[in-house]
Amino acid sequence: MTCLHKLAGGASLVLLLSGCASLSGDGGFGAAAGISEARTGVKASVAGRLPRNEDDERALAAIIHQKLAQPLAADDAVQIALLNNRGLQASYWSLGVVEADLVQAGRLQNPVLDFKRSHGNGEVGIERTLTFNLVGLITAPMAGRIEGRRYEQTKLLVANEALKVAADTRRAWVDAVAASQIADYAKQVEASAQASAELAERMRKAGNWSALDLAREQAYHAQTVAEVTHAQKAAVSAREKLTRLLGLSGEQAASYRLPDHLPELPATPRELADIEQVALNERLDVQAAKLDTEQTASTLGLTRSTRFINVLDLGAVRNTDGGTATRGYELSLEIPLFDWGSARVARAESTYMQSVNLLAQAAVQARSEARESYADYRASYELARHYRDQVVPLRKRISDQTLLRYNGMLMSVFELLADAREQASAVSGYIGALQAYWTAQANLEAALGGRLPSNKGVQP
Repeated sequence: MTCLHKLAGGASLVLLLSGCASLSGDGGFGAAAGISEARTGVKASVAGRLPRNEDDERALAAIIHQKLAQPLAADDAVQIALLNNRGLQASYWSLGVVEADLVQAGRLQNPVLDFKRSHGNGEVGIERTLTFNLVGLITAPMAGRIEGRRYEQTKLLVANEALKVAADTRRAWVDAVAASQIADYAKQVEASAQASAELAERMRKAGNWSALDLAREQAYHAQTVAEVTHAQKAAVSAREKLTRLLGLSGEQAASYRLPDHLPELPATPRELADIEQVALNERLDVQAAKLDTEQTASTLGLTRSTRFINVLDLGAVRNTDGGTATRGYELSLEIPLFDWGSARVARAESTYMQSVNLLAQAAVQARSEARESYADYRASYELARHYRDQVVPLRKRISDQTLLRYNGMLMSVFELLADAREQASAVSGYIGALQAYWTAQANLEAALGGRLPSNKGVQP
């Protein structure tokens, strides 16, 4: 068998093996979406794929319209963000780029056919050379493994980006609902302060109040007006932040509704054990850092194995000179005369050590964030419970007793108004503490890499 036949047979075998690698059809989106769905508890795709055409867009619009037809719950907000956030959609498409690189790595470089024709002295010379890249053939398995790890790493990073969007959306939902609730309560306080100021003015005209007392009530009313404006500004800002994460615009952005108040505090907080290990096992960024280190180690091995052989081409040659045909082969080899590959190996080793230290830092970061988030979660729960079980009930009891004493003419109107202000402060404090608790829970879920174990009545 000629050299040409042998090379053609070997190339056919490699091409057959490399042909097993093929594109998934969805750019790896299904795998990444599956990871995020498992960790967020909400569906992250429409018909299992990224929107590609008008039919997909209409299906997405129908889902969003259904979710926005009622006050937007936290899980519904997260689902809309996972489906409609354009920045996240761009991240999903980046996974398709890496998948294409993976499939490309499993395919050999095309052979090169050189053809040369010459003539002179009545004779015609023809030279044909078919060349294959042997370095590509030798290193193909390792290159495929490297690209495979890179694909898995990118899949984890894209899924982690989806988790970040979900966590940001959940926090933004909590902030938007709380800001709206605070703004509504500020309006109630302002209305009460206005009534008090009007009463004070009448009493001043009747000669029962001093000018100082009247000024105090008017100043308090003016302050509540300013607080209403401040609360409304905060509510608009919080709502717009949520709207951006949801990817909404136009009529949808203006018309969607939020619940009137935050969910109530659960009866008990979550008891979580060994949160540091949970973070190391479950966080996708840590898993991606591990794969990056493995990939870098494999790249170092490939660099070492090819440090002396950068170019190695083998070709079958068939020449025709006049009426005589000759056959043979041609070998092209780069001679390491000036560059022995030491710089490439040193660069690869430095890159590997950089990756090792980044992995160690990611582990330290994950452990610390898990501890900090859990401590904040428990402290926020205790604070909100203190407001719910102690501060607010006590303020209500004092308010009830104050009103009874005022009705019995045992207390002046001054004391009644002062009590109303203190009660308003207690209610505002409870709303803020409740907001801090639900935000702390969202932060804890982000630090641990997914939703906390489901308890009835606990999730917002």
